[in-house]
Amino acid sequence: MTFDQFEDAAFYIGLAALIGFMMFIIYDLAKRSNAGKFGMAVLFFALGLGMLGFIIKGVLKLTMGI
Repeated sequence: MTFDQFEDAAFYIGLAALIGFMMFIIYDLAKRSNAGKFGMAVLFFALGLGMLGFIIKGVLKLTMGI
């Protein structure tokens, strides 16, 4: 495994871990604020859009070869 391959793998593993941790933070925020089911859905939707945009940007960059 070359350094570039290790760097790419570490980036994607770290990014997945960070996104998972952010999802946990959103869940914990909803639980502590007693948001209810609808409030939790709104929080996940609104705050999750930023993560989704980052993922879509990465996929587009890979497919377009930028």
